Amino acid sequence: MPGAIPKFNQHAATYDADRRRIVPPFDSFYGTAVEAVALTGGSPGRILDLGAGTGMLAGFLLDAYPGCEVTLFDGAELMLERAREALSGRRAGFVHGDMYSALPDGPWDAVVSALAIHHLEDHGKRHVFTEAFRILRPGGVFVNSEHVLGPTPFLDAEYRRWHEFEARRAGVDDAEWAAAEDRMTADHLSPLPDQLAWLAEAGFEDVDCLFKDRGYAVMFGRKSGERPAAGGPEA
Repeated sequence: MPGAIPKFNQHAATYDADRRRIVPPFDSFYGTAVEAVALTGGSPGRILDLGAGTGMLAGFLLDAYPGCEVTLFDGAELMLERAREALSGRRAGFVHGDMYSALPDGPWDAVVSALAIHHLEDHGKRHVFTEAFRILRPGGVFVNSEHVLGPTPFLDAEYRRWHEFEARRAGVDDAEWAAAEDRMTADHLSPLPDQLAWLAEAGFEDVDCLFKDRGYAVMFGRKSGERPAAGGPEA
């Protein structure tokens, strides 16, 4: 993760504009994550966003659940500065920190992340999953929208080919793709089945992949316990 921080500080100014073109299944990928937070059984109050970057996922959550508060946790200070600007006046807090260390104590209704935990090596991912379980309230959920390694070398190569093809079809030029590839040099992708197993080992129940399109997946786990009455995001 420390190697990723300088790269994301470097690209902070253009990161949001690139994201929709760089992530082919953008709407379903982020939309599934936002909807999954409602599986707490009601409108969430406190959400922790890990590797929150410029606040894109946090903004979607604040739109969907107007009563919630989102705390953005990230190691790249320039990314958090952009998030402060983007979410000014909204119910958002900001914490500069390292996901390899202890995460902010809860209890949290939901711990979420989008395209951040894959920068950690496998032991770091397992640490985050264990920490997320620790700091969630009973009935709370962990939602991780991620870039995952293909299950075989053949499929992983195909996922990468498809990713570039779709990004360029969406309008990404040579400079944008070069910037994306530069950021991806900090990736440590792990297979989806391994990560689902690590969530279960951390103590989560109802572990599943709620969305997958090639190398993009939304992972879910719930901490057992009593849940409030059902609810969901606003239309």
